[in-house]
Amino acid sequence: MFRRSIPDEHALVFPFGEPKSRTLHMAFVPFAIDAVWVIDGEVTAVTRLRPFFGFGRGRGDAVIELPAGAAAAVEPGDRIELVHPDGTTDVPG
Repeated sequence: MFRRSIPDEHALVFPFGEPKSRTLHMAFVPFAIDAVWVIDGEVTAVTRLRPFFGFGRGRGDAVIELPAGAAAAVEPGDRIELVHPDGTTDVPG
């Protein structure tokens, strides 16, 4: 919220702990994003959310927000690994 974009090659990761249904809304967000819901690093849902009015729902223990189009080839069942700026990796969730 109140950002102008998510930079390329970046993501916002929201770990929640336990897997359950999660929703996202785009109120006050002036740009589209791709949202990826995961459980233990496995993709459960992928949604493109429109600016200001987008809404998405999926089941996950984490949600990853990416620049619009970055998750175009991502599908449920894919595995996700995060690469941090220092080169370390981990699995979201």
